[in-house]
Amino acid sequence: MDNNEVNLNGAGEEKSAPKPLRKLVKVNRENRDTFENYPPVNEEYHGRYEAAPQEYHGLHEATEGEYHGLHEAPSNGLRAVPPPYGKGRYEADDDGYDDYDYEFEEDHRRTRFSFKDFLIKTLAVVTSIVLIAALIINVPIFMDKKTGGNISLINLIKTAQPMAKEGLLDKENVELNIDTEKVEEDYNDGLDLPQLIEGQYSVLFLGFDEDEFNSDVMWIVQFDIGNGEMNILQIPRDCCLPDYTSSPARKFNSVYSMGDPYTNPPIQRVVNAVQENFGIPIDAYITTACFDIVRMVDIVGGIPIHLDNEIIYEADKIIPAGDVTLTGEQAEWFIRFRNEWLQGDIGRMQNQRRFMSAAMMKLFDIVENEGRLKLYSYIKQIKDEELIYTDLSIGDMSKIADFASTLDMDHVRVNMVPGEDATFYADDGEEYAVFSVHKAATIALLNKYYRPYQTAMTPYDTTIVELVLDHQYDVYDDTNMTFEDLETATEPLRDPDKKPSWKVD
Repeated sequence: MDNNEVNLNGAGEEKSAPKPLRKLVKVNRENRDTFENYPPVNEEYHGRYEAAPQEYHGLHEATEGEYHGLHEAPSNGLRAVPPPYGKGRYEADDDGYDDYDYEFEEDHRRTRFSFKDFLIKTLAVVTSIVLIAALIINVPIFMDKKTGGNISLINLIKTAQPMAKEGLLDKENVELNIDTEKVEEDYNDGLDLPQLIEGQYSVLFLGFDEDEFNSDVMWIVQFDIGNGEMNILQIPRDCCLPDYTSSPARKFNSVYSMGDPYTNPPIQRVVNAVQENFGIPIDAYITTACFDIVRMVDIVGGIPIHLDNEIIYEADKIIPAGDVTLTGEQAEWFIRFRNEWLQGDIGRMQNQRRFMSAAMMKLFDIVENEGRLKLYSYIKQIKDEELIYTDLSIGDMSKIADFASTLDMDHVRVNMVPGEDATFYADDGEEYAVFSVHKAATIALLNKYYRPYQTAMTPYDTTIVELVLDHQYDVYDDTNMTFEDLETATEPLRDPDKKPSWKVD
C-alpha cells in the first residue's frame, strides 16, 4: 500500500512499512552435503528434552527381588492343598496341557447359583403375597350392608347371598316368644348361623309349577340343632287361608302370586302367612321350579328308590317298578304324580315323603363315598346354574348340609298340617274343594315338634280359620313318620277307577 492510501482504521494516517522477513539462507551445491548428513553419521543424536543416558527406574517400580503377590499363600500355608487337588483352576498339567473343563464348571456353578437365587426370590415373593392376602381377607375393611359395621373379605364371601333373587326377608317384626327357661341368654348351639332363635334354624321351601305362578310343594324344614333333629312340616297346596290371598278358592298355593299386594317381595307374603298361622319363625327360604329339579337330580347322579308299582305320569312317561335310580326327568314325574292316588293331592304329598327320604339317603351316600368337598361342589354348581333362589349364603348351606349329614334317620321326622277335605263357598258364587285345618290338632303338633325353644302356642296365638268345626274324620291329625319308617313305606293307596283305560295288568 502506498503512503498516500487511506488507512481503514484511521483516516489519513500514514502507516510505517512492515519489517522485512528473516533472510533465508540459500542452499547451494557447496553446502547441500552439510544438511543431508546432519547430524554427523558417527555422532549419537540427543534431542533437546532427552534424558541423561542412564538406567530408568519408574516412580512406583518395585525393588529388586523375588515377587510375592499381596494375596499369595505361603509355601506351607494352612490352606495349601497337596496335589493332585492342589492344582489351581487355571494351572496346566505337567505335560503342559490343561485338561481342566473350565467351561463346564463355570456353567455348573452359574446354573446352581442361578437356580438357588431364583428359588429364594420366588419363595420370598410368594410368602409376601400370602401374608398380604391373609391381611386383606381377615382385616375388617369392608362395609357390611346388613349391620352397617365393618367385615373382613373372608366373612363377606361367606355371608354373601348371590342367589337371593326373591329378595331379603323382614326379620325385625317377628314374634319369637322365646321360652327363657329352655334357652339361656348365653346359649350357643355351636353352628354359627344367623338365627332368629338360637338352637333352631327354619327354612321355607317352595316348589313352583311350570308357569311359576302357584306353588305345588310347600315345606317348612326345621333344623333342631340343639337336639340333633330335623322336622319337616308339609302344608297341603289346597290348605284354605281366607285372609291371605285374593284367589277365589283362598288356597295356600296362591299366596305367593295373589297375596297382599302391599307386601313385597312376594316371598315375604308366604313367610308372613306361615309365621302368623303356624308360629314358626322363618330364617331363610329356598324356591325352585319343577323343571329345575330335573337338573339338580341329574347333577347328583340320580336318586335311588324302590317302587312297588310302575308310575304312569303320561302315556309316554313311565317309571318302571322295582329298584330304580330316578333320573331328573323321572324325579319330576314322581313328585308331581297324583292321577291314580285315592286321596289325590294328599296321596301325592305322601309319595313326596318317600322322595325326600331317598334324597336324604343320597346325601349320606355322597358324604360317605365321595366326600364333603364333592357335596360342596354340587351345591356350588346348583348355585352357579341358578337352579334355586335362596337367601342362604354358600357358607350357611355348607353348615346345614354338614349338620344334616350327621343325623340318624330316626331323628328326621315329617308331618302334615292336620285337617280334612272341605268345600269353600267363594264370593263369586262358586264352590271349591279345599283342605280345612284342624286348629286344635295343629297347635298340639306345633308345640310338640316345631317350637322346641318357644313358649307353648295357644288358640289366641294363631290366625288359623277352621271351615269345618264338626270334624268328619281325623285320619290326617297324626301323620308323623320318621325317615327310617319311610325307607320301608309302601306307596299311597290307588283308586282302581283312575287306572288308565289302556293299561293291561
